[in-house]
Amino acid sequence: MSDLSFEDRQGPSTSGFRLNKRDGKIMGVSAGIADYFGIDVTFVRVAWVIGTLVGFGSLILIYLAIGLIAN
Repeated sequence: MSDLSFEDRQGPSTSGFRLNKRDGKIMGVSAGIADYFGIDVTFVRVAWVIGTLVGFGSLILIYLAIGLIAN
């Protein structure tokens, strides 16, 4: 089970947004967002899924755009 504690997390990253391909599943977008904001990647992934279902798939295009433009 993943560790959902926030004790080892700092605040938002000061170095800017970067894709995290090491911890990422597809393109590293969710892991990069989680690193940037200092939250657990599971919460970001769940938010992407819920947002995609509610937004009729529009977040898929945003996810792909972030994955292709960042880094």
